[in-house]
Amino acid sequence: MQKYEKLDKIGEGTYGTVFKAKNRETLEIVALKRVRLDDDDEGVPSSALREICLLKELKHKNIVRLYDVLHSDKKLVLVFEHCDQDLKKYFDSLNGEIDPNVVKSFMYQLLRGLAFCHCHNVLHRDLKPQNLLINKNGELKLADFGLARAFGIPVKCYSAEVVTLWYRPPDVLFGAKLYTTSIDMWSAGCIFAELANAGRPLFPGSDVDDQLKRIFKLLGTPTDETWPNMTALPDYKPIPMYQPNMTLVQVVPKSTTKMRDLLQRLLVCNPSHRISAEQAMSHIYFADINLLPK
Repeated sequence: MQKYEKLDKIGEGTYGTVFKAKNRETLEIVALKRVRLDDDDEGVPSSALREICLLKELKHKNIVRLYDVLHSDKKLVLVFEHCDQDLKKYFDSLNGEIDPNVVKSFMYQLLRGLAFCHCHNVLHRDLKPQNLLINKNGELKLADFGLARAFGIPVKCYSAEVVTLWYRPPDVLFGAKLYTTSIDMWSAGCIFAELANAGRPLFPGSDVDDQLKRIFKLLGTPTDETWPNMTALPDYKPIPMYQPNMTLVQVVPKSTTKMRDLLQRLLVCNPSHRISAEQAMSHIYFADINLLPK
């Protein structure tokens, strides 16, 4: 730790405090995530170990870089690249207006980071604006992999207690224990709409029931034809048959036809019909993208 000079406290993470610091040797600015190790604990929290293991493998420009892991009896410190702000703070700095090119750039980078995770068999499982970091060059990076996990064959049952409520897909709201990369694609769709609306969340539910109602009021309540195994999910309960009474034009007024088409392919209640990150990157909406670092 002598190698780093602490500058400011940035905030509280999933399981510890995050500080801005300077590497005394290279003068590089970094972020230190200090993980609390309780005296009565069995050791390092599983979420911290998971994040370390996954980030050691995931090296990509749209995924936050883990530089080092420092460990002593009483504390564990993860040394990350430093980014100036997260997407939530970026939204807070806007006056309800966002440049359409910025929306396109951020969304493409989010999908590019996700495609890399998914191709390496990693589900993020907690995508939200607070977990997307932005640096001064306009690069967006996926962060906070504390709930992420590797997936593979054979399929295991995962926890349904993942993803912050507003970004949680209907299958997980109904208690699905078997899910795939589609869990992240729903969250990406919610974030896409929030980007287009300069920070206004698409489905700000107060609890699980309210969340489902908000989703189905916009998209329509699924049926046995549109989502065959919905009623077999562990926490399924009958929902009123809502017909879509609002359109995406109304809820995302500044969206273009191409944006709405991509949004509709992400926000599909039946998880098996959601577009993948790789497919989404090839969508016509991104045909003219040219402002990204290659």
